[in-house]
Amino acid sequence: MQLESFDVVVVGAGFFGAVVAEQVASKLGRSVCVLDRRPHIGGNAYSEVDSDSGVEVHRYGTHIFHTNSERVWRYLQRFTYFTDYRHRVFTVASGRVYSMPINLATVCAAFGRIMSPDEARAVIAAEAAAHGTAGIGNLEDKAIASVGRTLYDLLIRGYTQKQWQTDPRELSADIIGRLPVRFSFDDRYFADRYEGMPVDGYTAIFRRMLEHPKIAVELGVDYFDVAERITPRQLVIYTGPIDRFFGYACGHLGWRTVDFAREVHEVADFQGAAVINYADAEVPFTRVHEFRHLHPERAHERKRTTIYREYSRFAGRNDEPYYPINTAATAPCSRPITP
Repeated sequence: MQLESFDVVVVGAGFFGAVVAEQVASKLGRSVCVLDRRPHIGGNAYSEVDSDSGVEVHRYGTHIFHTNSERVWRYLQRFTYFTDYRHRVFTVASGRVYSMPINLATVCAAFGRIMSPDEARAVIAAEAAAHGTAGIGNLEDKAIASVGRTLYDLLIRGYTQKQWQTDPRELSADIIGRLPVRFSFDDRYFADRYEGMPVDGYTAIFRRMLEHPKIAVELGVDYFDVAERITPRQLVIYTGPIDRFFGYACGHLGWRTVDFAREVHEVADFQGAAVINYADAEVPFTRVHEFRHLHPERAHERKRTTIYREYSRFAGRNDEPYYPINTAATAPCSRPITP
């Protein structure tokens, strides 16, 4: 690999890296080398066919494409077509199944009675007021202000504790953002204008993006093993962990990673949905993915299905970092840093 001969070096072959590479090559006519330390393109959106079941699985957990941007939607139409798939998620808590995100059906089930939208609003508002809505300083406060104490304790607290391995009272309120609560029976997980699954799977998108003659892809290559070969004239687009890029000048960020336990079952349908969350703290996994439900339009001829059980934990030095844990203990230092 003549790394020095390229105008641009992109580190990471996920969505951001692939789009940047494609645009630089097609719009600017510059040569691009895409590096990825994994043995495949696609980043966390990588998909592949499971040889034991014939089902296309998402190796790093279920990915649903959704956007409100018509520009983004039209851009991706150059590389794939999308199905009309609409994602729906369910949560198991205390031996019952609830619809997520929280909607009127969830509220009625949690309180064990039929409520109108206004009645549901009033119940949640009363619980939020009892907790106190002033001075929201952590995830727990933000969640209770949004959904009330009953729904927080039932569906959010245990799940969040497992997902982040951290007490929700120590997590930033920003992590949970604006927790959606729908006072209707709309059970779609996403409310974006555009949503769907790529008809040929995710990996096909990246393969088509990166087939431009001015793009070279080098897999199984760690950028930090070849960084000394980068020349001053080259532009580097880096999409990896930011603490490593700066040589851990401020120490290590607290990262969360996930492990997936793969199972193949001799049934056509294991759980009836693509994703089911498990909110109870005593259940060790956070959710179960069953990928055949992502493509109901496909003829799955084998009476087999592949599921992944997802487990969340703190990331070690050699683990794949997924999300930085935003707590005071993992906040970045204030001194200036240089790459």
